[in-house]
Amino acid sequence: MKILLQQALVADLQSPHNNSTKDILIENGQITSIADKIDAKDATVIAEKGLVVSPGWVDSFAHFGDPGLEYRETIESGSAAATAGGYTHVLVLPNTAPVTSNKTQVEYIVQKGTATTTTVLPLGSVTKNIEGKDLAEMYDMQNSGAIAFTDGIYPVQSPGLLLKALQYVKAFDGVIVQVPVDDSLGKHGLMHEGIVSTRLGLPGIPSLAEELIVKRDIELLRYTESKLHFSGISTAKGLELIKAAKLDGLQVTCSVTPFHLTFCDEDLQSYDTNLKVTPVLRSRQDMLALREGVLNGDVDCIASHHIPHNQDNKVCEFEYAKPGMIGLQTAYAVVQTAIPSLPADKVAALFSTNVRRIFDLQTSSVTEGSVADLTFFLPAEKSVLTRANNRSKSINSPFFDKPLTGKVAGTVHKGNVNQLN
Repeated sequence: MKILLQQALVADLQSPHNNSTKDILIENGQITSIADKIDAKDATVIAEKGLVVSPGWVDSFAHFGDPGLEYRETIESGSAAATAGGYTHVLVLPNTAPVTSNKTQVEYIVQKGTATTTTVLPLGSVTKNIEGKDLAEMYDMQNSGAIAFTDGIYPVQSPGLLLKALQYVKAFDGVIVQVPVDDSLGKHGLMHEGIVSTRLGLPGIPSLAEELIVKRDIELLRYTESKLHFSGISTAKGLELIKAAKLDGLQVTCSVTPFHLTFCDEDLQSYDTNLKVTPVLRSRQDMLALREGVLNGDVDCIASHHIPHNQDNKVCEFEYAKPGMIGLQTAYAVVQTAIPSLPADKVAALFSTNVRRIFDLQTSSVTEGSVADLTFFLPAEKSVLTRANNRSKSINSPFFDKPLTGKVAGTVHKGNVNQLN
């Protein structure tokens, strides 16, 4: 199969063609030619004004709910949403039923993900059944295909246990992923602690809940000299702590979510349960600091934190709603809308190159001879998520029917082109 991308801007800092407009010919799943003009009459042509092509995007934090929670999302529906969002690879959380705590569960996800348009990669749990008591079989899971280890939406609270986990994964150069939330602070909190929470009469979770866990985990990392990734950083102080740790030479990285770049605690005055997330939406100052962190490189990557929920968990009082929103399909457009000055090669780094480096995934590049694992997108085009084009099984999103700037045009992955309308 031949595919010709015509006059596409290359967004790839690894490519000699970065920031230049080229024709790109793909044959049998490989980039065979990149030139100013290519004549391939028998090829499937993809040509749109303003088209940008980058290495295939990777999401590092998504919940597909399969097995056990298929009514919220399956591997198939999650993969379809990811493809529609421009992703070629997705790392899925172990918060399933049963939990991805052993090699059998890892192998199940790997096997089931082979037939999907997006490559689905399992994250194994740090503790058995995500109970926070004993370490899970991380070595066996790594041998079976687990990419990294996390307790997902329930981060490890015990410093002693996390210390052992960081030491354990050093045997195979593994990565521990933590969501920075200290459950002992604001355990029953519903939103960011501040003026808005006081005005709304909702119990708050202080910024300290993030800052303390980031400080603690960085010190554990310093002691073990292992690898740690914070997913969903939400405060300016948390980001500063991670930046300082990097300057100290520690192997620590972080991601932010699209919704933390778009919303703040002020937006909760509508009591929209779709905005109930974890970590909670912080102050406007925090939101603006995260945007600056994305632009200046302090933030390593974007993580969707795609957490689907059925209607019963969202159409209820704010107090009883479950935290989380779907986000794979809108991640790029939300980020591009929040930060319109974001250059295309920075998008490629945030959504692909940096994620692959952090989790030691196969590299992808827009260069001749490389395997064609690509995402193409239109930064200036408008896009709208609707009930009709939503590919997830769930609809817990605040972005329905809201015009966003930035549109995914398609992907090339596993030798196939997935072109979107």
